[in-house]
Amino acid sequence: MKIGILTSGGDCPGLNAVIRGFAKYVFNNIKDAELIGITEGYLGLIEKEARKMQPSDFSGILNVGGTILGTKRTPFKKMTEEDQNGRSRLDLMKKNYKALGLDVLVTLGGAGTHKTAALLSSEGLNVVGIPKTIDNDIWGTDVTFGFHSAVDIATECIDRIHTTAASHGRTMLIELMGNKVGWLTLYAGVAGGADIILIPEIPYNPDTVVKMVKRRLDSGKAFNIIAIAEGAMSKAEAKMKKTERLEYRGGRATGTEMLAKYIEENAEVETRVVVPGHLQRGGAPSPYDRFLSTEMGSFAGELVKRGNFGVTVAMRDNHVTYNKLSDIAGKTKSVPENDQRVAMARAIGIYFGDEA
Repeated sequence: MKIGILTSGGDCPGLNAVIRGFAKYVFNNIKDAELIGITEGYLGLIEKEARKMQPSDFSGILNVGGTILGTKRTPFKKMTEEDQNGRSRLDLMKKNYKALGLDVLVTLGGAGTHKTAALLSSEGLNVVGIPKTIDNDIWGTDVTFGFHSAVDIATECIDRIHTTAASHGRTMLIELMGNKVGWLTLYAGVAGGADIILIPEIPYNPDTVVKMVKRRLDSGKAFNIIAIAEGAMSKAEAKMKKTERLEYRGGRATGTEMLAKYIEENAEVETRVVVPGHLQRGGAPSPYDRFLSTEMGSFAGELVKRGNFGVTVAMRDNHVTYNKLSDIAGKTKSVPENDQRVAMARAIGIYFGDEA
């Protein structure tokens, strides 16, 4: 059996651990298996950039961040666009899948990666997906690998900001990753002891945020910690189209700086913004993610051995299982407004900026 494997989209801790877990299962349980590493994600399949891999290639990578295969973002919406020769990226991927003699393609990636995987599956290719994203927004799985490592990093950032905020009596906004969903900010905000958590699913009122900041100051608290997702928006911004929102923010992709300025001017408190950015994606995976990645990678190998294609690995109720790609592609697992974790955070006094 000839198996292709690629990593697509943004990097995250655990990619190498999944690759290793999958490879170890394959070499130990599938007779005469060949593993073909496809470089730079779907771009590598489009351009037929691939190499045969040996068991030694996967030694010593369990705790290494990034991906030994390299990765690129290849937008789903461009997959069926035709070039000047009348060929699409989809056509080239199908052609190279056959040219490489692949029996199955294993894809590690997030929402966009899964949409493309579902497309390839619908075109007759054998595909198995594995859910990767620090956003934890893949439909049908309780957790994605990389999420817990990112929570650890984001929480440590909030922990460190606490001390400088307390020392200077400042209000600090820590902008965490999460353009469409707020799972990372919710978990890190609670774990890091944030006073206010702002996420995309719950649009905030800037005046309410100011009121909450003032309330803490009036109660004798000298500082405020606000965990804000990069995709968080005010109630007014939530009604705007993306282009209108960008113009409203003066060309900035996020509204964090604007909110910080508004707080400083209206609460009369020194305010700063901290953006950990790609630190949340980098470095070694946590022990939890190393275990989860190994478990998911191994199970993907089992699915390949069974010939169970057109599916993606999932974790539900602490049980590793799978979903059909066609069932989950294009769906987003957002934070429900009435989620029990949101309710818990509210119950212990954390604000979400939407309170009356």
